[in-house]
Amino acid sequence: MKKTFRIFTIAVAAAVFGFVGFKMLSPAAKTGSGKAPDQAARMVDGRAEPDEHGADRVFISDAKLAAGGAILSAAGSAELSETLQLNGMLRANQECVVQVTPRFPGVVRDIRKRIGDAVVKGDQLASIESNQSLTTYDLKAPISGTIIERQISLGEYASEQKPAFVVADLSTIWVELSVYRHDFKRVHIGDEVLIDPDDGGGDVKATISYVSPVGASDTQTALARAVLANPEGRLRPGLFVTARLVLAKRNASVAVRAGAIQTLENKTVVFVREGDKIEARPVLIGESDAQHAEVKSGLSEGERYVAANSFVVKAEMYKGGVIGE
Repeated sequence: MKKTFRIFTIAVAAAVFGFVGFKMLSPAAKTGSGKAPDQAARMVDGRAEPDEHGADRVFISDAKLAAGGAILSAAGSAELSETLQLNGMLRANQECVVQVTPRFPGVVRDIRKRIGDAVVKGDQLASIESNQSLTTYDLKAPISGTIIERQISLGEYASEQKPAFVVADLSTIWVELSVYRHDFKRVHIGDEVLIDPDDGGGDVKATISYVSPVGASDTQTALARAVLANPEGRLRPGLFVTARLVLAKRNASVAVRAGAIQTLENKTVVFVREGDKIEARPVLIGESDAQHAEVKSGLSEGERYVAANSFVVKAEMYKGGVIGE
């Protein structure tokens, strides 16, 4: 009987202590945001927190941003362009391409230049033994440029009917753009066009210098051409490119890079630097183009924001526990 009473007494004491303990621990188990204890500690000592306006924030240094490839920039005015997307191909400037043909048929006795070699006007390209006189004469470069074709080999017969070399001055390049018939009236000589070679080096600005008066039956398009400067050999004939023909321009007083725009919890945000934190600032976006987006509200001129690789900050928001809880 005594043993039974002792067990009952211990059980009652445990229940009372548990209730009191629950009452004592309850305030500490919750934060103002209603998060669990480990989450609350993370909010205070970790990396993420909501700000006084309800916007999400994450603690992150400039060094960590840079390590993730994120780039900070200042919001400011930008010129927005209405553009027409076109596809095209780079070609050697046909006004600066010369076919080098032997004067007399004969046997190739020496070859001095290969495809890709740079030449200066007057450089010897090859030596050919004439069939008529049995004497050897030199084949020379008629212009300065680059050897882009070679159609002879040592010891073979070279004919005056076929070019032995093709020399091109690649300091300028043609870009030939395909224009569909419903866009014919929108493309004019003198229009500005932005060429994207897709090599990570940014757009090349040019103007339309020629619009074909006839169309191509196989593609049902007409050709528009621009001449591009190519002093460092960045542009290579034969490669496809995309282009944006500028139709109209307007100025936006506050704009951000197009890649800065993110969506969090169904809100359009820009990640803004606030002291040692990055804030997911809700913004209202106006017009945009391939480069910039107008910010109509939510961001002021001069505020620093994450302009590139903003997904790095978004990932930190998730890791910090602010988003999705």
